[in-house]
Amino acid sequence: MKIYAFPMSPRSFKVLVVANHLGLDYELVHVDLMKGEQMQPQIVALNPNHRMPILEEDGYVLWESNAILQYLAAKKPEGGLLPMHDIKGGLNVTRWLFWDSAHWDSSCAVLVYENFLKGFIGAGEPDPAEVARGEKNFARSADVLESQLEKHRFIAGDHLTIADFAIGSSLLMAEAAHYPLHSHKAIRRWHAELTALPAWQRTAEAREAEAA
Repeated sequence: MKIYAFPMSPRSFKVLVVANHLGLDYELVHVDLMKGEQMQPQIVALNPNHRMPILEEDGYVLWESNAILQYLAAKKPEGGLLPMHDIKGGLNVTRWLFWDSAHWDSSCAVLVYENFLKGFIGAGEPDPAEVARGEKNFARSADVLESQLEKHRFIAGDHLTIADFAIGSSLLMAEAAHYPLHSHKAIRRWHAELTALPAWQRTAEAREAEAA
């Protein structure tokens, strides 16, 4: 199994941390988005969207990070990250994966671009109107997540699932992108539990080593 990824990206990170948490064997193929390596013909042939991550195994190719999480969880069902024989429990996890893609990820992305990426790539100063829009959308999504985590230890209930890794990975950029999370105690509690996981720490250490 090969995972094509840019470990600095939260979307790549979520796939790598789940693979590590489950103890799956894989080969990391590093694709540097900052150097435009995602535009190489061999990468485009795998993912026409020019994005990471990509999973390839025995001729099977899968892109979209949250779909890859489901694939990884299915490879090791005893890991308990995705209920395989409980349709309602499984759909509860899937619901939050859809919510991540439709709401949370896009809310975070605006603040990441304006407050971090623009400066990193020399694209100018943050646009105040875009920052305000991003903060408004982020607050709406964060309130939904906060409400869920006030009632449950993890996103889909009292057990860790791929939904936690999918949504939690965006918080890697919380400080750099200035996410307004000071009033969200439940999110901070939950995130602290995620970052204490051995697999999260190992994956984060590798990511930090790359950034150094």
